[in-house]
Amino acid sequence: MKKLLLIILFVVTSLIYSQDDSISVFLDGTSISNISGDKENIWVATNGKGIFKYSLKTEKWENYSSEKGNLQHDIFYSIAANDRFVWAGSTDGLFILDKKRDTWTKRKFGLGGQLSNWIRSLAYDKYEDVLWIGRFKYLTEFDLKKQRFTDHDLTVAGIEKTNTIKDIAVDGDSVVWFATEAGLHKFNKKKNIDDPGAIFFYDNRNNYFAGLGEQVSISSIAFESKNLWVGLDEFTTPERPDFNIGGIFKFNRKNDWTKFDISNGLTGNGVNSIAITGNYVWAGLYQFGRDTKEMYGRGLALINRTNNKVTILRNSIISPNINCIYFDGTNIWIGTSTNVVKISIVNNLAKW
Repeated sequence: MKKLLLIILFVVTSLIYSQDDSISVFLDGTSISNISGDKENIWVATNGKGIFKYSLKTEKWENYSSEKGNLQHDIFYSIAANDRFVWAGSTDGLFILDKKRDTWTKRKFGLGGQLSNWIRSLAYDKYEDVLWIGRFKYLTEFDLKKQRFTDHDLTVAGIEKTNTIKDIAVDGDSVVWFATEAGLHKFNKKKNIDDPGAIFFYDNRNNYFAGLGEQVSISSIAFESKNLWVGLDEFTTPERPDFNIGGIFKFNRKNDWTKFDISNGLTGNGVNSIAITGNYVWAGLYQFGRDTKEMYGRGLALINRTNNKVTILRNSIISPNINCIYFDGTNIWIGTSTNVVKISIVNNLAKW
């Protein structure tokens, strides 16, 4: 563990002081939406250039797009993969790549109308062989063994935004978390999802999320054994300064919520993505302009999850406009508004 801590500290120092041997940049001029992997390849969803595959073995890129003629859609928001399939979420439904045949098919959903074919989040559950599909309206469960799609309505107390899915995290073999624009659902997989008590909902009532803000819109989830880390959207106006106040919460799975924001080290209260490597939480930050109603990138933060110390990683190579972060076990992959950045944080002597 000491070796691992030294490696990460070396990477942090390299990033801050521009010693960039550990950094590689790919896909210049491409806006990245989401990144995932299947142990052999890295899969990248883009806003306008389709899907990219990067082979970890050959270090070569391959593109699926309308320009290449092998995919009839170019704007994607989410991506997930296993050893047989790749799933990509668009505004026009779910695209599925059969790896063996190297061909794409498309699945559209009837419940909720056209807007519900905006697929914003995907997560493959290897324990159940299930793909969870987070739509603008409704959650869909795709059982790969039965080849069956089942829709679920997560609406709580008539609040539509509790059924608007933004992120999904499979937390081991017993729990799945569903992040929405108005709170967080915790699903106990030991029960049927439609049974009473199968899902517990957290918003800012009962002092969840420290009771802060008018509501909590959740952008990203990451977990480790003791804590759940939750990144929030920032959206405030002069008329409603406390609407969505943003920040990162460290939740001990009971009712202890520790908040990180600009008051204790972050450069912005908006969070686009978080990921965990060892004892560190990586976060891509932004600031929401109350008057302009635009998002301004605020770069990359590293939080030591054992002592809660925040370090801001500044490097001219990495755009401050960070959309997504993915850890493949060896490298951190950062998707920005203009490229993909790979940061190597593990050497051959110290594997995770």
